[in-house]
Amino acid sequence: MAFSMRQPQRAAMAEINVTPLVDVMLVLLIIFMVTAPMMQEGINVELPQAKAAPMEKEQEKTPLIITVADKGDVFLNDVAVQEDALAEKILEATKDSPSKEVYLKADKSVPYGVVVRIMAALRNAGITNLGMITSPKQELSPTK
Repeated sequence: MAFSMRQPQRAAMAEINVTPLVDVMLVLLIIFMVTAPMMQEGINVELPQAKAAPMEKEQEKTPLIITVADKGDVFLNDVAVQEDALAEKILEATKDSPSKEVYLKADKSVPYGVVVRIMAALRNAGITNLGMITSPKQELSPTK
């Protein structure tokens, strides 16, 4: 009986190495997770704290958000607006849907008088329901 000294031929490798694909997908996932919160924020303000139950959101309505920055600058949905022209802009924005939700987001260092003037301008524009945006109050945990 004669034995052959030849090596058996290997079959072609038909598998795809997915390790590089998984590496790229993980990097993309991390990038999206880091950048997603940054995309939602507009003007950076330090909100006052309040303790209240969160409100339910209606998906089809996009609210108007009036932001008052720490230096007193006023923004309507991230667009700078002069304080004296705010009522006109609100009337213009709510002419199609007068029951549009309006929220006020003011930095906690803004003087109370500025917030009152903004609220008066909203009232003059016919806004009767106004929501105030605050950050959740941090509860101190009891020490042992």
